[in-house]
Amino acid sequence: DNPKTASMVQEMVKDGATEALKKCLSSRMEFGTAGLRAAMGPGTSCMNDLTIIQTTQGFCCYLEQSFGDLKERGVVIGYDARAHPPSGGGSKRFASLAAAVFISRGVPVHLFSDITPTPFVPFAVSHLGLCAGIMVTASHNPKQDNGYKVYWENGAQIVSPHDKGISKAIEENLKPWPESWNTEEASKSSLMKDPYEEIHTQYFKAIQTHCHHREINKSSEVKIVHTSVHGVGHAFVQSAFKAFDLHPPYAVEEQKDPDPEFPTVKYPNPEEGEGVLTLSFALADRVGASVVLANDPDADRLAMAEKQQNGQWRVFTGNELGALLGWWIFRCWKEQNSDAAAVKNLYMLSSTVSSKILRAIALKEGFHFEETLTGFKWMGNRAKDLLDQGKMVLFAFEEAIGYMCSPSVLDKDGVSAAAIAGEMVSYLATENISVSQQLTTIYEEYGYHLSKNSYFICHDQTVIRSLFDRLRNSGGQKNSYPTDCGAFSISTVRDLTTGYDSNQPDKKAVLPTSSSSQMITFTFSNGGVATMRTSGTEPKIKYYTELCAAPGNSDVTHLKKELDDLVDAIIENFFEPEKNKLQPKPE
Repeated sequence: DNPKTASMVQEMVKDGATEALKKCLSSRMEFGTAGLRAAMGPGTSCMNDLTIIQTTQGFCCYLEQSFGDLKERGVVIGYDARAHPPSGGGSKRFASLAAAVFISRGVPVHLFSDITPTPFVPFAVSHLGLCAGIMVTASHNPKQDNGYKVYWENGAQIVSPHDKGISKAIEENLKPWPESWNTEEASKSSLMKDPYEEIHTQYFKAIQTHCHHREINKSSEVKIVHTSVHGVGHAFVQSAFKAFDLHPPYAVEEQKDPDPEFPTVKYPNPEEGEGVLTLSFALADRVGASVVLANDPDADRLAMAEKQQNGQWRVFTGNELGALLGWWIFRCWKEQNSDAAAVKNLYMLSSTVSSKILRAIALKEGFHFEETLTGFKWMGNRAKDLLDQGKMVLFAFEEAIGYMCSPSVLDKDGVSAAAIAGEMVSYLATENISVSQQLTTIYEEYGYHLSKNSYFICHDQTVIRSLFDRLRNSGGQKNSYPTDCGAFSISTVRDLTTGYDSNQPDKKAVLPTSSSSQMITFTFSNGGVATMRTSGTEPKIKYYTELCAAPGNSDVTHLKKELDDLVDAIIENFFEPEKNKLQPKPE
């Protein structure tokens, strides 16, 4: 039904491009807990009109089985600005097809009439009491990709077993229902609603409860530059600053309007740091701004950089910004809550490969800290459980620049995080403290937490398996883990592939276990923690290391050297890159 994808396939046949055809048509995209993410184009392995319809038909049937009141409550659908002219695919088109599928089954659909940040979808699910939400976005992936991200009625991303259930329902509903193509008809249906105005109003109202220094914000002299990297963030961050009475941030002109070609960046991912921020630094230097904030294209992540005294820019890591926001949000809470007992009801969360700095702050300040598996779906679901028990979840973060600063969105949210960071910067400026100085103060008070994360590329699954198996069968003994790594002695081991944890009385891990991916965490006697894991989406073996020092131990040069030595030992003894022919991360 889409002439563009059909003609792309015909072209490939004409050119005898059998490999390309095979790639498009021989397999189907896997629907997992993160939904779908793949290139836009023809065939079952790509995102296109047909695969969107098939996915939505399956999802719709699964929701019909799960909710008796689906037709009363309905779903919300949002989309970003991605588009792929060669195949005619794009987020808006995919969203309207998904809406048509639901409407053909009598399900009310709240379809945003314009692009929104990803966090608006989970916000709408919670705010409107819907059964589910869909966001069509590939976040910070390369421009040819798109994705289909799914939220459950609790406002958090789906977790197992929903992914398996949806996947099975997709397989059972591959033939498009006649009405599924009819976007024209659907748009006129009385079941179709546009939540844009209401959600826009309610979202900015909700985040204002996290504004604590309105007077400072109003009079602040601080200049901040913001880039939305050709994504959706520009207008929404401007509104968020306005909601906090902050002066509007200077927008990077070349990147502020949505552009699916992402013309000024190689990869639209602010996690890549420098390259993505070049234009921001140039603008900041021109207007005399000291801080740069950047969102990824769907505005659920936030990066921050600050100009240092020597004129260089420092890009904070996801862990460093997590430390700053965690410290700030707790400080604001404490100013408003004098009751000493209330702190026992507070929680902060972070994923297991993120910095343990929140644990150190929690220990000293008396609130609770919990870690979850990697990915915001785990933090969102855990936060919801805690909120349902009457606890207060103040903050959650992951090292991949994801921050949840408000329980009204149970997922990472770069829009509210930008406004809260703006307020923190303005407050620090009144005390004449730079962000970098404040970070040092946090480390001096709660203990230095230095981290070093990277990865190796490996396309051979057998090599990856044998590398991890060797760690599980140390010295040739089955189920025996190494007790040291070079000069560093290992105190505990947690293996979330097998479910083993040497630190638990019954040797069983508390966190959920998954045999389908590799993940082992080693804790060292010197306060080092290292996790090795495989990536679900890329041919990588990643490592995340951190040295957690006790408060008072502030010889940073010495600590940095110790972490470097630890990482070298892990690479040499556990990765064995020469023997395993691993390619290092490209510089």
